[in-house]
Amino acid sequence: MSSDSEYEGGEAGDLFQDPADYYQPTPPPTTELYTMKTGASITLHLVGHSPLEAHHLWNGSVIVSQHFEDHPEEVRGKTVFELGAAAGLPSIVAAVLGAKKAVVTDYPDPDLVATMWKNIRGCELLVPENDREEMNIAADGYIWGADPTPMLKHLPPTRNGANPDGFDVLILADLLFRHTEHGNMVKSIERSLRKHPDSKAFVVFTSYRPWLQHKDLAFFDVAREKGFIVEKFLERKTEKPLFENDPGDEEIRKTVTGWIIRWPQEACEKASS
Repeated sequence: MSSDSEYEGGEAGDLFQDPADYYQPTPPPTTELYTMKTGASITLHLVGHSPLEAHHLWNGSVIVSQHFEDHPEEVRGKTVFELGAAAGLPSIVAAVLGAKKAVVTDYPDPDLVATMWKNIRGCELLVPENDREEMNIAADGYIWGADPTPMLKHLPPTRNGANPDGFDVLILADLLFRHTEHGNMVKSIERSLRKHPDSKAFVVFTSYRPWLQHKDLAFFDVAREKGFIVEKFLERKTEKPLFENDPGDEEIRKTVTGWIIRWPQEACEKASS
């Protein structure tokens, strides 16, 4: 795993001297296969390289997708909003399981958005029954912390014809290593999670740099400071680390934890009054 924009010490070296092999061609796109518990397969295309780390199928995406398969009621009939989705696996699985509408997003880079659409359109499990039926999933570009109104426009109107004021389910899979973006991630939750007791933001991640685990976990302090309730709901060990040759405690690098963020009861009551 490459480091994010935060340098955690070390020498910068000669900033003005490029190595002889510095200008390497961009790696080609890759594919990953996810097999659902029904036996059906989902082919996922990934960009060849991304400074946003969107060229990986992250553990958090796989584990939260498996959780939805085990508990389809978490997404069935609900609206779903995924941040920093890369391939968009959890949203695709949610749509397959019967989500009312899933909106899968990543940074508004044309290649990233096109790749998400390619995964959606290439998934035979998502093909509408007829040409007039709209798919229950869409892809779009979204910057963390920004106004989610354009994303909400993907959703069908409410029973009284009004525009929805939030999503039932949010997904943040393996985003917490972006320490400087914690505030914007929480702001996105504030602005897009519907104020209802059943609304949940699923935050699932691995501390890929064990020596910075405390900084990953600081995300939840930011959420609590904003009044959110934070609950741990999952912990699993993968067979091996995603980045096998990386430094740090291997057991931590194999551990995936899942957390639910929800509105407190008083916020829900105030919104409904």
